[in-house]
Order: sequence, then C-alpha cells, then structure tokens
Amino acid sequence: MKKIEGGVTAAKGFQASGVAAGIKKSKKDMAMIYSEAACRVAGTFTTNLVKAAPVKWDQEIVKNAVHFAGAMETPLRCASVAGRTGDAENAARFAGAHAVVVNSGVANACTGAEGYGYCRDTAAKAAELFGIQENQVLVASTGVIGNQIPIDKICAGIEMMKPLLSDSKESGTLAAEAIMTTDTVVKEVAVEVELGGKTVTIGGMCKGSGMIHPNMCTMLSFITTDANISQQLLQKALSTSVPDTYNMVSIDGDTSTNDTCLVLANGLAGNPEITGENEDYQTFYEALNEVNTVLAKKMAADGEGATAMFEVKVIGAASKEQAVTISKSVVSSSLVKAMIYGHDANCGRILCAMGYSGAVFDPDQADVYFESAAGKIKIIENGVPTGYSEEEATRILSESAVTAIADIKMGEAAATAWGCDLTHDYIKINADYRS
Repeated sequence: MKKIEGGVTAAKGFQASGVAAGIKKSKKDMAMIYSEAACRVAGTFTTNLVKAAPVKWDQEIVKNAVHFAGAMETPLRCASVAGRTGDAENAARFAGAHAVVVNSGVANACTGAEGYGYCRDTAAKAAELFGIQENQVLVASTGVIGNQIPIDKICAGIEMMKPLLSDSKESGTLAAEAIMTTDTVVKEVAVEVELGGKTVTIGGMCKGSGMIHPNMCTMLSFITTDANISQQLLQKALSTSVPDTYNMVSIDGDTSTNDTCLVLANGLAGNPEITGENEDYQTFYEALNEVNTVLAKKMAADGEGATAMFEVKVIGAASKEQAVTISKSVVSSSLVKAMIYGHDANCGRILCAMGYSGAVFDPDQADVYFESAAGKIKIIENGVPTGYSEEEATRILSESAVTAIADIKMGEAAATAWGCDLTHDYIKINADYRS
C-alpha cells in the first residue's frame, strides 16, 4: 500500500468541484462528486433515531443497490439486465450511482416531508443536467438542524458546479473545503494498491469537528475508488471497517442526525472483479480501512476548540468487545478530556472512566501509561499510582497528540479510540453556532 497525494479525485474517472452558492456568508458551501461510469455504492449511516432527510434518501438508494446487486453483473450492464427481466422499475433501483451533491450550512434535519422532497428536487436537478436517473444521485447535508434548505440556491449551485468539475487534485480539495462547517482544516487522503496486476486507487474526504460520538459521528465521509468489486463485498468491506474507525471517535458525546459514509466504486482500474473474500479482497479491505482510519484521526485531531488529539489504547483485554467498551469510555470522559487540556496527569480519572464503562476487569491488575512525542511514562501499576514525576508527565501531556495506554492483563485483544481535549473554545463555538 502506498499513500499518495489527493482525495476524492485520485481514483480514475472521478471529478469534483466546490463553490460558494450563497447558503453561507462568503464561504464555499456546496460540493459535488461525479463519475461518468456508474458506480456500485456502499453506505453506513447515523444510529440516531432522528435522521436527516438526506440520510433517508441515501439509505434507500444503498438498500436497493445491495438488494438488487445479485441481478447485475457489472454496474454498466444494468440496461441488459433490465431487458432480460422486463422490470424497468427494479432495474432503475440498481442502475448504479453517478453523483453526490453535498451542501453545508443547513442540515435538512427535522424538516419533515418538505425536507425529503428537497432531496428529490436536488437529485432531479443533477439528473437533468447529467442525463441520469434521480436515484443515481446521492445527497448529503451538514449544518444547522431544523431549517429548510434554500432549494433555489441548491439548484443554482448544482448548475454552477457542473462546468467546474475536474479530476485535478485541486478540485478535490475545493470539494473538501466546501463541506466544512466548524472544521478548521481540510481532511483528505488517498492510497494505491495492486489488485490483479492493476493499480487501484482509493481516495476520500470527510468533514467532522463537533457533535461526534461513537456509532458514527457528525461526519460526512465520501470515498471513491476505481476498484472493480462486487456490490455485496463493497458493502461488507465498509461495514466491517466502520466499527474500528469512525465508530471509535468521540468529540463531545453527541451523535448527529446526518452522519453518512458513502463509498463509490466505478471499476475503471480494470482489475478482475473481486467476488470472493480472497487475497485481493483482503488487500482492498486493508486499503479502505487505512483511508477510514486516517480520516477518523483527522476528525479527532480537529475537534471543536481542540488543542490536542487524544488516543486511548486498551491492550491485554479478554475480548475485542471489552477493549472497545473501555477505550470508548475513557476517550469520551469530559473529566479526562479536560485533564488532557490542562496537561494534568490526574491518573484517577482514567481508572474511574474505565471502571464505569460497564466492562468487567480487575482494577488491581491494571497498568496505565501516557505517551507522546515527548516520551512515555507509567502512571499506574496494578491499580496504584507509581509515584511518577509530575513534571515529566506534564511535559508528555503538553504535546499536540497524546496517547493513554491501559493494559488490563486479561488476554490478547486490543482496541483504539480517538478524541481530543475539552477546551474553553468548545463552549464558545457551540454557544453561538447559529450567529
């Protein structure tokens, strides 16, 4: 696997653009991803019962893509399948995705039937311009909950973006900028692997800074690949990766209404189609998981008001489930997060968060370490503070990336969660978010 420059335009056949459509004041607020070749599509979405209209729109497209995948040999042969079945309605449901339209500034959540109708209007506008079907257009929104989106500006933005579409790295970055809300940095990544003697590329972009908590985050993540992989295995790869990546991020304990992760695969790399869980599938999965891991960590590092990324590793666990539960509890603790901000090695807070996690372990066997670029220090051994140097601990905690390692000495399982410190600026950002 080789990391390369780029994001959603790195893979063959994908173009992107980003513009200021007037939804936000003097900022880019609309992005588009487009593939001329029809794509297989996989998705995962928020677990919040309150789901934004675009989440419901995309869920239906992904559900139908997975359901009807068995009748389709490749995304580009759906027309012949339709001819064999004579079921035009079903054929339309699995015709393959071509485009994603994203807006920032307004979440289109808690907007009822009218909001869902605007998703259809958005897709219809893109479909009209590209000569495709409405259900080949995915949509996503992020921003203030409860407001209806300005559909006239959305449609005008789509018209603006179409002639600006490009496969350049710069166009991918413009799209990544346009989906930002309280994010402070663009979040992109791309990797290359070899599958069946062909170079396959996976690229991605995401946004996420606040309202982020395990079981998806307030995040939009869009991943593009030119890999030729079956619909079922594309969805399986994403669904397998998400629990260890995006679902291991917590910024503030709030799970959003809009969380969406989409993967589009257009097959243009020309590798033999991956139809079984063979070596090529494993290589593809590892590359996808790396993209998701990098994006997840970028979100954690850019938490609202954050000054440090906070990583929690639980090792020596009896099971993966146990390690996940404990690591999430520690990384989500407001007291621990405030401790990281203050560079204060208050070791009791770590053990406390481990103890109320719900996972069963023996506190009298637990060791805890802090680690950063400045060094590593054991602060707890067998459940008791080690008499560590406060000065050395503070120096280690003063770096921009800090790791807490908890060894519970029960087995070989491990898990890693990511978050950030909790600062005064987090309150400031969210107290006047709409103003």
